[in-house]
Amino acid sequence: MLKTSENTLDPSDWRAFRVQGHQMLDDMLDYLEHLRGQPVWQPMPQAVRDSFRQTLDNAPADLAEAHADFMKTILPYAVGNTHPGFMGWVHGGGTPVGMLAEMLAAGLNANLGGRDQAPVELERQLVQWIRTLFAFPETAGGLLVSGTSMANLISVLIARTALLGPAVRQTGIAASKLRLVAYTSTSAHISIAQAMDLAGIGSDALRMIPVNEHHQMDVAALAVAIATDKAAGLTPFFIAATVGTADVGAIDPLAAIAELAGREKLWFHVDGAYGALAVLATDIAPRLQGIERADSIAFDFHKWGQVPYDAGFILVRDSVYQLDTFASPAAYLRRETRGLAAGSPWPCDLGPELSRGFRALKIWFTIKVYGPEKLGQIISNTCTLAQYLKQRVESTPQLELLAPVALNIVCFRYRSEDANRINAKIVIALQESGIAAPSTTTLQGKLAIRAAIVNHRTTASDIDALIEATLAFGKIAENNNLTTQAQGK
Repeated sequence: MLKTSENTLDPSDWRAFRVQGHQMLDDMLDYLEHLRGQPVWQPMPQAVRDSFRQTLDNAPADLAEAHADFMKTILPYAVGNTHPGFMGWVHGGGTPVGMLAEMLAAGLNANLGGRDQAPVELERQLVQWIRTLFAFPETAGGLLVSGTSMANLISVLIARTALLGPAVRQTGIAASKLRLVAYTSTSAHISIAQAMDLAGIGSDALRMIPVNEHHQMDVAALAVAIATDKAAGLTPFFIAATVGTADVGAIDPLAAIAELAGREKLWFHVDGAYGALAVLATDIAPRLQGIERADSIAFDFHKWGQVPYDAGFILVRDSVYQLDTFASPAAYLRRETRGLAAGSPWPCDLGPELSRGFRALKIWFTIKVYGPEKLGQIISNTCTLAQYLKQRVESTPQLELLAPVALNIVCFRYRSEDANRINAKIVIALQESGIAAPSTTTLQGKLAIRAAIVNHRTTASDIDALIEATLAFGKIAENNNLTTQAQGK
């Protein structure tokens, strides 16, 4: 057993620890190298599930034993988003480079809440790069967060402070005579409504604007909603457009929304959870025209950026509003011009977290090692594969396309008189087979098989496997359904 040194948690035998550590690293590299030989996902046996119900044992265990448990009970039963056949949700595939960067960050164990240290400077470097990427001015600031849900919340809080002033942090929204209202589309992510809830404004104050046939926000309807609210004595303050909607991957008309927001003097936010990074892809970037006019942009590196979870980002056009919203001086956070307490403002002044991990390192490694151009090519390729899947669906009589394919999400179904029931069964069968793992969504009452192609490892052969398996499981489900109906009679 690998024992710890007296009065510390370090190993007493560093050489033996290195051997075990190298074995753990090799096992993960083997896992990534041989992903195609494994199922995308597999159901967890009850015995494995029961192993996570054990009572706490006070005795220490050997590192090798804990690693063996991981290999047996955890690794085989993860969600599977590293696998090229995973198409269920918009999850990035991660990379070996990102994994190694995470190891380095964990070894350094830096707290990026603040203080004068290189990891904070590295995060500031990323902010500079991202500001340039989206053509934002020098006044812009940003912050790495857990994901776009947190970034959307931060954007609502900043927009609230920009309108009501920093005093709202002490007096609260209730002290204002203004009744704030915000706007997004019916295709927007649920985190926008949640942000309104957590900000104390309330989800009822969020107007859900209808979408057009391309699932894009209807700008004319948005203008009417704003005018109606203003006439009723309410105060519109925030518009959230989407780049890459959760259901079908639609892009809202950003330039038109930016124009309206500017005219009405409303905060223009873009939820670009996965779609914003399309600015890296030369063939897709022009479709994001108008995003450079946003007051804030939220997006994730752990989706199309392929960075290991978690790695979200909030970019704000005027960082002064960000400081006004979150800076909270305290005696134990005293700032100096020299020493460890130098380097103000700190990241903790720009968001709600004081304790923050070194997320920046895995992003920096990913950008440095692969380069923005390569990442853009990966994004383009997933969209090309989505068009290939669309063509396969349209050329297969048993299948039906249910929505336009704007980016990398394809919604389709197996044709059947009992289509919703049959397609639900198909998706479960696909997932349990380990061949492919799509998800479902409902579009105009029709249950769709939703394939989100995000993983950089996915190829046309994975698309073909999805199609063939869908047809096979569809036929089985159809026959079983007919048998059940016959028995019912």
